[in-house]
Amino acid sequence: MKRHEATPATRLFEVYLEQSLLDGKVTVRAGQLSADSEFIISNGAGAFLNGTWGWPSITATDLPNGGPAYPLPTPGIRVSINPDETHGFMAAVYNGDVVDRCPAGEDPQRCNPYGLDFPFGDGALVMVEGFYSYNQGEGQLPGTAKLGGWVHTGDFENPGNPGIVEDNNYGIYAIWDQMIARLDGDGRNVAVFGRVIGAPDDRNEVDFYAEGGITVTGPFAVRPFDLLGIGFAYTGISNAAKTADRNEGLAVVRDYEALLEVSYQAIIVPGFAIQPDLQYFWNPGGKVTGEDGDVVEHALVLGIRSTINY
Repeated sequence: MKRHEATPATRLFEVYLEQSLLDGKVTVRAGQLSADSEFIISNGAGAFLNGTWGWPSITATDLPNGGPAYPLPTPGIRVSINPDETHGFMAAVYNGDVVDRCPAGEDPQRCNPYGLDFPFGDGALVMVEGFYSYNQGEGQLPGTAKLGGWVHTGDFENPGNPGIVEDNNYGIYAIWDQMIARLDGDGRNVAVFGRVIGAPDDRNEVDFYAEGGITVTGPFAVRPFDLLGIGFAYTGISNAAKTADRNEGLAVVRDYEALLEVSYQAIIVPGFAIQPDLQYFWNPGGKVTGEDGDVVEHALVLGIRSTINY
């Protein structure tokens, strides 16, 4: 699956102006924006390190050059309407591509190495999302449900029929975050989360994505601020992309990629955390072959991240 891994560079990321209206119930933001900082976000997914828990693999693969997500934002405008804390709606229009006139196969970060190109005129990406939060009272088990989608006005080639160009592209998604138990009255809790995303088969490499998991805040009474997360993510390759693999005579036809991640964030002292992490993949890349020509059926990634906040 496609991912944006930031190259060594000094680049401009987001820069925008924001105006609040109606006592803060409406905000308008305009400038160089990143969609993954506001849209398709699950609170529970923030416990993990793999990029798909943020900007999911389906949008990173299906949108031009990965879509407006770290480290490549694009010009846009976003309107957010929040009458109260229980429900709200936001919509945004972004330029349709994060780079301008980037040759096929070239790393888009190399085409816009400093983040100063501000591309325009590549169609439009429209995103909308609404949320509803419930059980927000003291002592209740709170939850949030989100429903959203996107439409891209560009032209998209059918992977299985290269001569056929489809007008527009789109996707829809649903997100659910739910606390299921309180371990004490001081913030320790157990919560679950899930995201389901779909896109049309005839113009995308990925047409289905689903994830779910569980998080435990304060898994041990003596460590009330630690965070344990266990999550599973599935990325489904579209029938059109499978047809393309067969038409190219590839010995291996891509099918799906699945990921299991287990992560533990340990707060050593306030402002300093260490996070050991395990990621196990089935069919990495959808099903790829290694240098020896054999199918890579599994992959294991072990890592650790340290974070300093000041």
